[in-house]
Amino acid sequence: MKLSVIITTYNSEEWLQKVLVGYSVQTEPNFEVVIADDGSTEKTKAIIESFQNQFKFPIVHVWQEDNGFQKCKILNKAILKTNSDYLLFTDGDCIPRKDFVAQHLKHQEEGYFLSGGYFKLPMETSQEISLENIQKQDCFSISWLIKNGVSKTFKLSKLTKISIFAAFMNWLTPTKRTFNGHNTSCFMKDLVAVNGFNEEMQYGGLDREVGERLFNFGILSKQIRYSAVCLHLDHKRGYATPETWEKNNAIRNFNKKHNVTFIENGLSKYLNQ
Repeated sequence: MKLSVIITTYNSEEWLQKVLVGYSVQTEPNFEVVIADDGSTEKTKAIIESFQNQFKFPIVHVWQEDNGFQKCKILNKAILKTNSDYLLFTDGDCIPRKDFVAQHLKHQEEGYFLSGGYFKLPMETSQEISLENIQKQDCFSISWLIKNGVSKTFKLSKLTKISIFAAFMNWLTPTKRTFNGHNTSCFMKDLVAVNGFNEEMQYGGLDREVGERLFNFGILSKQIRYSAVCLHLDHKRGYATPETWEKNNAIRNFNKKHNVTFIENGLSKYLNQ
């Protein structure tokens, strides 16, 4: 298969269902879905099982016990359950447009990871999107979004379907080419070389830290935020604290200063399991 999509989730069945519908209507069918589940209940398992026959390849469900926020840990475990050499990372609250996987494959290049963004929806619109709206792709229409609670701003240009304009905006945007957990793809071998996600990290910048180590390793990044489009469904963030941000920023600053590539507390812990 061409690619593995790794989707993180935690007790968010309604949003995950919408996201999986988005992957069930992709123009490129040759990919697998791996759910990195940080301790959800049986409800999430039931949603995943309901989609088992809607993809060319079986959905892989990687679960760990709920023991607080352990996203890096479940991501490392999920990476090792994939069956392709190219990985696309996203979240269980990001609905992909039907060409999402195809765009990541189109822009894939040795020596690079791809940096995508998202279009953030208000709660009203997030709830309004039905499974049928996703199947028909109505929710990616600018006019539909405006009718359903989205403010009319320049940010709507992120949803362009004109490839020449998207390529120009990818080049023009001042947004840094960072490793974003909701929309980034990279080669498996590059991630293994830096030992995956850093399990010392809690919520706040944990994805970017991986990208910073990849940069230190010599991997570059390409901006595709206007090409690979996904809609971010609204939700509360109860796991962010000033303490975790402070700790994470200290780790990132140390890694930048000392040009760190390989971290100890990462992927290699699970290689012999």
